[in-house]
Amino acid sequence: MEKDQEDHPAHAAPVRLAFRVSYLGSRFFGSQMQASHRTVEGEFIAACQRLSLFEDWRAAGFLFAGRTDRSVHAIGQVAAFSTAAPDRAVQAINTQLPPDCWCTGYAEVPAPFHPRYDARKRTYRYYFTERPAHIGPMACAAGRFVGSHNFTNFARLEGRNPYRTILAAAVAKEDDFVYLEVTAESFLWHQVRCMATALLRVGDGKAEENSIDELLTSEAEKPLQPAPAEGLILWDTDCSISWTPLPACERSTLFIDQLFRHHALMENVCRVMRPG
Repeated sequence: MEKDQEDHPAHAAPVRLAFRVSYLGSRFFGSQMQASHRTVEGEFIAACQRLSLFEDWRAAGFLFAGRTDRSVHAIGQVAAFSTAAPDRAVQAINTQLPPDCWCTGYAEVPAPFHPRYDARKRTYRYYFTERPAHIGPMACAAGRFVGSHNFTNFARLEGRNPYRTILAAAVAKEDDFVYLEVTAESFLWHQVRCMATALLRVGDGKAEENSIDELLTSEAEKPLQPAPAEGLILWDTDCSISWTPLPACERSTLFIDQLFRHHALMENVCRVMRPG
């Protein structure tokens, strides 16, 4: 970017940028902008406006790859917008975002780039609060989701097509936690959390592996309740982008460190106070 263009961004040709975005969802009312609540999109747009990257987010074509619910986290969200000051955006965006939201990579993309429609696939991880008793059957049951199925029993449809194509689904262990990792072309509202609920029933011995097939092919006796949102992470959004890494702001690193200390403290407090 030429210096005189950067000094006079109003006369520079807009450049479309994509950012890979991470956030802890605990203090957000979801990702999608709302007038009366704190959201990831709202904070991101406010950060861009403080940097004078654009005035009108609609005119800048500001978009996220998808929505996440309240308390859901992300390390693979994708945001895109057009700006006449791309250098400033790359250099300063993490200094203006709140500590529970930060960018880990960026790329210059074609002007028509749409992070939602250009996403080839998405991956989520769901971490279960407690370790299931029978991980083997649970892992086998997860494989039954692969393919194109009717997910009416696993989602809030609100008029949407209930059919989705699952590209991969697996249950695995990480340290003391068991997680579900699932990749699809697209997902329905609450789909992954309801899939987690169905698999946990298998893992706890309350249902057989073939219960997944039954839920995919016939009407459930009662609706599945989505698993708690706090365990869900938007792990990756594949838009075929080669990302240039961005260092997180020190405020975000300190924020995570403080969370670690807080939870370690609360674990010890609960241990010494536990009745019995």
